[in-house]
Amino acid sequence: MGKLRTGVIGYGKIARTHARMLARDPDCVFVAACGRDAGKADAFAREFGGSGYAGVAEMVEREKLDIALVATPHPLHAEHAIAALGAGAHVLVEKPLALNVAECDAMIAAAARAGRTLGAFSQRRWYPSVRRVKDAIDAGKLGTTVLGEAVMLGWRDEAYYRSDPWRGSWKGEGGGVLVNQAPHPLDILLWFMGKAVEVKAYWANLNHPYIEVEDTAVASVRFASGALASVTVSNSQKPGLYARVHAHGSNGASAGVQTDGGAMFVAGMTGVLEAPYVDLWTVPGEESELARWKAEDAAWFASIDPTEHFHALQIRDFAEAVRTGRESAVTAREGRAVVELVEAIYKSGRTGQAVKLPL
Repeated sequence: MGKLRTGVIGYGKIARTHARMLARDPDCVFVAACGRDAGKADAFAREFGGSGYAGVAEMVEREKLDIALVATPHPLHAEHAIAALGAGAHVLVEKPLALNVAECDAMIAAAARAGRTLGAFSQRRWYPSVRRVKDAIDAGKLGTTVLGEAVMLGWRDEAYYRSDPWRGSWKGEGGGVLVNQAPHPLDILLWFMGKAVEVKAYWANLNHPYIEVEDTAVASVRFASGALASVTVSNSQKPGLYARVHAHGSNGASAGVQTDGGAMFVAGMTGVLEAPYVDLWTVPGEESELARWKAEDAAWFASIDPTEHFHALQIRDFAEAVRTGRESAVTAREGRAVVELVEAIYKSGRTGQAVKLPL
């Protein structure tokens, strides 16, 4: 098999990141992009050496795509992924996988019918600091995880919400901080803690009167293992503080990572300000490693382009999964679990009741 033929659905900010990565990937060749405005899609595609299309199925079939990346607004993810799968492509979808569990299930069923791989973007899983915590959990260094915390205190200003016409509305974006920024820490929390089975939550718009959707949410989560976790996600702290995910174990040891610091990364608008690092580590005999790891991670982070490097790693993993027939590192089922948790948080906030999972 030669290079995998790839295309991007969408031509916005994150689509540009994907196209750059595909154009440079040693296992892929970028050949096409599509979007509702055929002229814009063609101009976008030609910038990276491809052709533009107005329709998903037409692009996949004409270009004989192996892989399609979905980088459109959230409410369109399911429609575009199902169309690409049905036309014969393997599909990797930007977060969130979809807006609700029903859409996720329809996408997963479409992948099964077509015999194609469906994956979800969660590039922060490739951060060395995140992997260090996950490896410690898998090695039993915390015993079992019994308590988790996911905290994201960021900021989005009015210019951000005005940068695209679909942002900040229920119809155009499908929600606020929960569907746009929170999937990253929520995915890592679930990766560390396991399957969620119950949620009690609140959400609100605290200081963004120019948008319809929530800018803040808090939740308590119970897991199948009996473990508990707290979630706080917000776009209301100017200019942005940090995002952290911590895990505490049955043996009393704790480990955690700061995935974002300072003003949060916005694709196509800003860069990554601070290197992610392990900010909590009380594993017996290893407590002194924190300073060394932080210095090593910061030096390595400065040597790469972090706005692109981790997307590239996930695209490379997905391409290998397609070539070998194995599952991708972040499966559609894992993307679905994040969507289910978000949907449960919304439902609990609307009803004032605890929500049991699965939905």
